[in-house]
This record gives sequence, C-alpha cells and structure tokens, in this order.
Amino acid sequence: MENVKKYHEGYFMPPTIDLSWAYKQHPDKAPTWCSVDLRDGNQALIIPMSLDEKIEFFKMLVQVGFKEIEVGFPAASETEYMFLRRLVEEDLIPDDVTVQVLTQAREHIIKKTFEALEGVKNAIVHVYNSTSLAQRQQVFRKNKEEIKQIAIDGAKLLKQLTEEAGANYRFEYSPESFTGTEPEYALEVCNAVLDVWQPTPDRKAIINIPVTVEMSMPHIYAMQVAYISNNLKYRDAVELSLHPHNDRGCGVADSELGILAGADRIEGTLFGNGERTGNADIVTIAMNMYVLGVDPGLDFSNLPDLVDLYEKVTRMRVHERQPYAGALVFAAFSGSHQDAIAKGMKWREEQDPDHWTVPYLPIDPHDVGREYEADVIRINSQSGKGGVAYIMEQKYGISMPKKMREDFGYCVKGVSDHKHKELLGDEIYQIFQDQYVNVTEPYKLIDFSLKKEVDGTRTGYVELEINGKPTVFKAKGNGRLDAISNAIQENTDVRYSNLTYSEHALEIGSTSRAMAYIGVTAADGTITWGAGMDTDVMSASVMALFSAINRMYKK
Repeated sequence: MENVKKYHEGYFMPPTIDLSWAYKQHPDKAPTWCSVDLRDGNQALIIPMSLDEKIEFFKMLVQVGFKEIEVGFPAASETEYMFLRRLVEEDLIPDDVTVQVLTQAREHIIKKTFEALEGVKNAIVHVYNSTSLAQRQQVFRKNKEEIKQIAIDGAKLLKQLTEEAGANYRFEYSPESFTGTEPEYALEVCNAVLDVWQPTPDRKAIINIPVTVEMSMPHIYAMQVAYISNNLKYRDAVELSLHPHNDRGCGVADSELGILAGADRIEGTLFGNGERTGNADIVTIAMNMYVLGVDPGLDFSNLPDLVDLYEKVTRMRVHERQPYAGALVFAAFSGSHQDAIAKGMKWREEQDPDHWTVPYLPIDPHDVGREYEADVIRINSQSGKGGVAYIMEQKYGISMPKKMREDFGYCVKGVSDHKHKELLGDEIYQIFQDQYVNVTEPYKLIDFSLKKEVDGTRTGYVELEINGKPTVFKAKGNGRLDAISNAIQENTDVRYSNLTYSEHALEIGSTSRAMAYIGVTAADGTITWGAGMDTDVMSASVMALFSAINRMYKK
C-alpha cells in the first residue's frame, strides 16, 4: 500500500451544504422503486439471460410489486430489442406497470428506441450523457457548454419523437458519472434539460442522480443530493431518482441517506447484482425500511423462492450472509445467542407483545418465508443447551428438565465436535433416542407390576434380564416409582439418591404418548439422566428410571 499518495478525492462538494436531512431517523414512506435487473443486472452477468429467462424474471418482478421496470437498451442489442417487442406482442406488461428503456443522447439510437416502444402503453425513456470532469477531459474532450448541449439536444429529440408518436411517455435524464461532476454544473445541465421538457405535476419528469462510481462516503453523496433537490427547477413536477453503485460497499447507505436528503425514487437490483461491485440492493433497502415499521410497498414474504429463481436465471449465487435473504442470516450457532433467542421466543408466546423485540433477530424470519427450526437455531460444536432444547421442544415436543438440557446439550456438542459438522434436527432427535430413551443394558426391563397395600404403600415386582439372566425382584415403597426404585437398590449393587422426576404428554405427533425424565445422583454427586417413552405414563416413568440407571453404569 505504498502508492496511497497517488489518490485523492475525485468528488466535488456542493457550493452550499444542507444537513437538515441528517436529523431524520428514517424515511416517512417508500420511494418509487425501479428494478434495473434486466439491464444493469443482465449486462453484468457472465452469461446474460436468455429471452425466456428474462420473461420469467420480468414476471417475478411484477409479482413482487415493482411498478417501474427497466427492460433494456433496445437500440444497443437485438436481444434487448426483441425482449421488449415480445413483452408488447404477448401482452405481458400489466396496465399499472411502466417499462423503462435506456438510450444515449444520440439521434439514431433514440429513433431505434422509439421503434421498439411501439404499442407500449406506459413507458419511461431514459436518456443520459456523461458530465464528469474526467469524462469531459479524457473521453469526449469537450467543454462544459458542449457537454450540456448534448443533453439539451437529446431532450429535444425525445420530446419531438414522443409528440410524433402521439404517445404520453415520461422522460428521465441522468448526468452520468455524476459523482465525478461538479454539483453546480450537474444542476445546470439538469435544469437545461427540464427547460426543454417543461414537466408538470401530472406528468413528472425524472432527474436521476447516479453514483456511477462510488467516490465518497455516503454523507457526502447525501449532501450532493440535497443540493440538487433544493435547487432543481420545476421541483414539484420532478421525481428525483438515485442510481447508486457499490464500489465502496456503500450502495445501500447511499440510497438510504439519499432518500432522507430528498430523493423520491431508487433504481437498483435484487441482491445488488451489477457491474463491478454491483448496484444498490433493493431487497436490503426495502427490508431495512420494513424493520423500522415503514411499508416498502414490495412483497418479499417468500424470499427463499425468490432466491431460487434469481439464482436459476442469473447463474449468480446469493451469499449465505446476504442481509435478509442469505441462508445463514438468521442462524445462531452460539450457545448464548441461542439461549437468548429461545427465551425471547418463549417470552413472546407468554406476553403477546405488539412489537417484535426478540434478541438477536431484528426481524421475524416468518415474515420473509423462513422457519425457526430450520433457519434460526442451528446446532454445531459451538451451540449450547438453549438452542438444542429449543429445537427438541419446538420440532419434537420434547421438553426436558432444565438440568437435563445441559447434559443433553454437552452430548450433542460432543457428537458435532467429533463429526466436525452441523447437526440437523432429525440427527439431534436420533441422538436423544439412542443415548437417553429406553436404554436397556445392562439392566433390561421385561415387565413390572404394582400392588397397593392396606397401609397405603406399594409393592413393586420387577422382572429383569441382567446380562442376559432372567431375574425377579420385589420391594415396597411409599409410591409406585419408589417401590420399583427400592426393588432395584435392595437387590442389586445399584446405588443412587435424589431421584428427580418429570413427565409430560407429547404435544407433537401422537398425543397418546407420554415422555418421562428421571435423574439419579451417584455417590460422587454426578447426576445421570434417562428418558422413557410409552403410551402409558407409569411405563414411561419406569423406562426412564432404567434408562438413567443403565446410563449411569455405562459411564
């Protein structure tokens, strides 16, 4: 990194600075959203989408709720021309959806664009030319007046051809490479274009301020947006649009601060796909609003299916940690996080609060089509008792005593650590079955019976196989389980104390089954847990006792 001195700010500060937007906490309402996936997104793909794939993607964007969709640069590519014609000829554009087409401010390109638009009911024609100092000097080698004239000529031609077509198309202008343009000059060019179009509140023009290349921190861009917003002519007849790219990784932040600074509209792509480091991620921007209680006006209630279709047609991958949509964004492997989430979910069930406040989950995963058991509590060697217990209770109805949860949590962590892998719910349940439930060696329970005596005590008869040898034991106790326990301890070398017991009906699956849990304390103070499952509560309890005894003697 020895060459840092060859870099300096490539942006220009606005001549006046308005920071009033910085006092706002969040947008009051959603901006107008324009998806540019089918143009910016598509041209950035290693293998661009086929016509059929673009049609499928377009239908998905409509279903999500986009009312403005950029469909391409029809004069630049035969494929993009044919795509627009197919949308028209197959009547695939709903009446409430406006398609946007892109064109450079060059006469023959604009005319070709209008040919492609024949039959379109609602359209935005987006014309642009580059205005930055670097482009003026190095690419076009033109002065400010010459560059402004290109924009004016393009605006005039758009207006002329629209009138000749008898259409009511809306117009959009972008001072491309705005972030390297002096803001006062960009404003001058935009106002010159607006003077040509003479927009009205019932037929607004769009002025789009692109972050063609990110050059500044987001608050600088917001200052630039505020300057343009405050000084545009015909402001009540102009929709101020932003088109942020993500070169500094701040495309979402640019969009959010830009909205606060006066922008009315955002152009972006799903999951931020686009040239170089991509475009502003509309899913993230919209969901960030949703989390703050502002309706974004887009439906992302089934993000898993949206991700599947996106990955299929673009051959891109949504990263596992992509906000809201990634496979692991709700996953908690940490034991302390899992415990807090499980307790938060329990509190929510008990209190039924109006607002979502679960620790470590900024949004309810159900709102975007995710499941708690599969997506939130994920179990590996870093996990704790809380997460394991949550999965067992929520998915299988197994509600272990608090101290048993810790024991089982360590057991599961040991298996995960040994296998060096994440454990799925069914694998965890199988560990429970194999290690804790109805354990039969070395003391195998064959049968038992209980008799109530005159004095209120119970006599227990226990038929066992000990190391394969049939044996029957008998003893008395104050209760049924006590009698069975005494029959074992009085007739064998088995010794324990402080028998801990709980049971419940299984709430998931067959409601006729019962689960029982028993902990026995050895002489050294170690507690060993066992579980029993049966249609009869007493049978489940006795099985749990023998499971605990057998596990104690296997240690």
